[in-house]
Amino acid sequence: MSGVWVFRNGVVRLEEKPKQAAAGAAPCKGKKALVHTPSGQPVSSHDALQRCLLELGWERYYEDPALVQFHRRSSVDLISLPADFASVGATHMNDIVVKNRNCFRVVDFAA
Repeated sequence: MSGVWVFRNGVVRLEEKPKQAAAGAAPCKGKKALVHTPSGQPVSSHDALQRCLLELGWERYYEDPALVQFHRRSSVDLISLPADFASVGATHMNDIVVKNRNCFRVVDFAA
């Protein structure tokens, strides 16, 4: 994933390069999946992820329709995801894992 980080209206977001510009990039080695460790279930939608995060004390923000954002009052952590769950990539998943240790993991997705 390549691009430029842009800060607008208090939100940091990654503006990706167009696909033509990134055509010379190395191919993706495989799809990744986010797994909720306590249940062992893959997270396949924003609703499923929201249920897990709410149990962990995260709150949902509804300010930007292009993003699904979660914040925890006890910290400065913010999770920002694209509104389309199919666009959630390994970087987004790893961000969730880092901010919720022992609750999520990223695995290779067997298509």
